[in-house]
Amino acid sequence: VTGCMGAEPEKIRAMHPKVHAITGPHQYESVVAAVHEVAAPVHEPFLDLVPPAGLKLTPRHYAYLKISEGCNNRCTFCIIPHLRGDLVSRPAAHVMIEAENLAKAGVKELLVISQDTSAYGIDIDYAESAWKGQKIRAKFVDLATALGTLGVWVRLHYVYPYPHVDAVIDLMAEGKILPYLDIPFQHAAPNVLKNMKRPAMQAKTLERIKAWRKTCPDLTIRSSFIVGFPGETEEDFQFLLDWIQEGQLDRVGCFKYEPVEGAVSETLNLPEVPQAVKDERWARLMAVQQKISTARLAAKIGRTLPCIIDDVDGEGGANARSPGDAPEIDGAVYLRDVPRGVKAGDIVPVLIEDADEYDLYGVIAD
Repeated sequence: VTGCMGAEPEKIRAMHPKVHAITGPHQYESVVAAVHEVAAPVHEPFLDLVPPAGLKLTPRHYAYLKISEGCNNRCTFCIIPHLRGDLVSRPAAHVMIEAENLAKAGVKELLVISQDTSAYGIDIDYAESAWKGQKIRAKFVDLATALGTLGVWVRLHYVYPYPHVDAVIDLMAEGKILPYLDIPFQHAAPNVLKNMKRPAMQAKTLERIKAWRKTCPDLTIRSSFIVGFPGETEEDFQFLLDWIQEGQLDRVGCFKYEPVEGAVSETLNLPEVPQAVKDERWARLMAVQQKISTARLAAKIGRTLPCIIDDVDGEGGANARSPGDAPEIDGAVYLRDVPRGVKAGDIVPVLIEDADEYDLYGVIAD
């Protein structure tokens, strides 16, 4: 057990006494040491040399690129700052060197992640660092611009809607990075957002979404929401549903609020939402979003989209993703009559023939 879950080893030991080892955040070496306690390492001189791209656990054609650790926000439902600390950004040059090495190793898609991607660099005053003879600021837009020169797909995750996010929409419209934003809005009702202590100026977010889509019509917006947060009323929830209807987000995940030990939300003395009400609100929200998703995907029928191949089944079919689909969390593009020689990591033009609630179906275009 590692990462955030490993920050409280006593509780994990009590619940799962057969766990071999427990390590907390940032303890990579401890993970390897724990594995070697169970299975001693075999000396292999050829494998002891780690390649420049590092050792990846994802498929070869995409990779996660972490640009910072920790978070300066203090959302009341979250304990990540307690576990991982305040924001610590990597120098832009370090990020670019890793990204370039990944691209040279055959990675076709970089998924930029952190706890708060759009706050990147604020802790180091957006310091400049040198990469390939040029100075790059440790700032969200500057880094996205530099990543866009590598000739691979660049996908932005965990972005908060700060005002400066508007600038990356131009990069998307110009085709320099993927037209995709993963923004965890979490809610829309002012009362709930206040109790959550959510950052950024969410009051005008709908206006900004419309402006973003005017600049970049192909923009895909993914988000997540929490229903049943303490104190959430039916009026608050209806406000959220109306907001989602107007926002017409492409991809949405929804979670039912659960108490988290150590979270400030458990000390606010707000009325709890009964589990049955949480379940009902979750179902209502997902039903609304399913209709939105169905309509937005149906609008892609007849278009030809670039798609990255994830796997080929050997029987003429393949699973792929469009620019609007992040791996593991979004939908897929299912292909038929795939020509021989097509392999994972290839980016091909796909004629979209059909769609359902979450996925697209098509054939590689001539």
